[in-house]
Amino acid sequence: MRRLLDLRHELKLTTRHVRLMAASLEVTERTVRRWLAAAEHDEAAAEDPGARAQSRDRFSVTPEVRRLLALWKGNVAAVHRELTARAARGEGGPPPSIPTLHRAIHRDLTPGERAGLAGGERAARKHDVFLARPRGWRNQVWETDHVQVPVLVDVNGKPRRSWITWFTDCATNAITGVAVTPVHPSRESVLAALRSAVLREDPYGPFGGLPPKVRVDRGKDFLSRTVTAALDLLDVLVEDLPAYTPHLKGTVEGLNRAVEPMLLAALPGYTRQPHPGKRPSRPKDEVLLSFEDSTARLLDWTRWWNTEHRPEPLRGRTPLQAWQDDPTPLRDVPAADLWTFTLEDAGTRTLTTRGVRFRSRDYVGPWMTGQTGIQVRIRFMPHHDHRIEVYHAATGRYLGPADLADQATEEQLRAVRKARASRTRRLKKDLEASQRERYAAVNQPAAPQRLGALTTAQAEAELAQTAGTDLSNLALPDLIPPAAPPADWRTPPSLATRTAPGRPAPLPSRSVPDGSPGRAADPAEDGDAS
Repeated sequence: MRRLLDLRHELKLTTRHVRLMAASLEVTERTVRRWLAAAEHDEAAAEDPGARAQSRDRFSVTPEVRRLLALWKGNVAAVHRELTARAARGEGGPPPSIPTLHRAIHRDLTPGERAGLAGGERAARKHDVFLARPRGWRNQVWETDHVQVPVLVDVNGKPRRSWITWFTDCATNAITGVAVTPVHPSRESVLAALRSAVLREDPYGPFGGLPPKVRVDRGKDFLSRTVTAALDLLDVLVEDLPAYTPHLKGTVEGLNRAVEPMLLAALPGYTRQPHPGKRPSRPKDEVLLSFEDSTARLLDWTRWWNTEHRPEPLRGRTPLQAWQDDPTPLRDVPAADLWTFTLEDAGTRTLTTRGVRFRSRDYVGPWMTGQTGIQVRIRFMPHHDHRIEVYHAATGRYLGPADLADQATEEQLRAVRKARASRTRRLKKDLEASQRERYAAVNQPAAPQRLGALTTAQAEAELAQTAGTDLSNLALPDLIPPAAPPADWRTPPSLATRTAPGRPAPLPSRSVPDGSPGRAADPAEDGDAS
């Protein structure tokens, strides 16, 4: 537009110039001439031709409107009602119309800001631009994460949602290791997945070895002392990513998103809501998969992902082909050493005739015969308290496993769990009944009226019973005040008032002339003697 203005001022502007400008901007010649006329009188029109002229009284989004949008989750109609109500109370000027408010929001706020005010930070991140890391080489960096499976499976007769813990290679998109837990995962799940990821022998496949670095997202299981110690022994650096930055470990996050539509959505017991706001409906005669069957299907899908699936970043190759095409040497660890490194250390014990004492329980093994009296080191898998691994304390040589002595049978464990569950339900019911408060129903605006009348005698009896069981109320530290200090002591007035008047402090014991200990002299006796 500035070039056309210069040509007009030099009297060199022709119809050909206007026609070329209209063709390049895909507008009519009349529109270009109108923009040119506006640019001669307004500098802003020359900078942004075709832009709507801004009036001084045009409504724009204020900080108060932004706060209301965040409060009402992006609902413009609710924001308009709030502005109208405030104007009626005299707390602001006249509100804009709903179309004006819509135009101002779309003009003054970016799509990311609008999404963030409506759905939070996670929704706003969908409109951000992220840089892609270089592919690197195999085993350069791994990423790991937990993900809960939105599928109900049969775990000992109860429907539960299992968890997946897996490690992925960022260069080849290969799933190097995976572990499935029927309930909430723990550091034991991480160690099991780590062992399957490092080992390259059957049935884990060609993927594995030791990576120089593993990325985690501040999960307490991945940063536990046991896991970090195991990775330190394996010379693997743990990179703890900042909070709320899933894009920094995009490989494993992409895997978490891919497994649901590719596998989980077609399984029986899928619990994800088909539409927001609607409760998922399950057929009454639906038969859930057992935990074993669901784990087998997941492992089959994992093998398909590694050997047949062709992710777009690999440009037509499977993760297996990308792995085999990479000549980077691998660092392997023997299976026996890996098992030792991925166990939690419990210190040293003495092997006695009753076995090894660990957590107030005895563990025995057939290899212990004739070995009592030696110092051993205990290592164990977290939460697997039925067995421990025993090593020689001085040489570190593996001696063998030790099982829990006098272990309860499965029937006994089932009875104990049933008794504990019954006790928990009974206690919860009693607590709810004792703490439940009832209020009178009203059909007119009124203050809430608590129901449940007590007589004075009933209230005093209940309070007396409570006081009789409260040890803090039974304690009487000031019942007998301390004796008064000696007269030659400099006692603060605030402490002197707390002592018992007329009770002098006892004097230290002294010895009688014959050397035998005697009691302290009584002032009254001294007075009689004098």
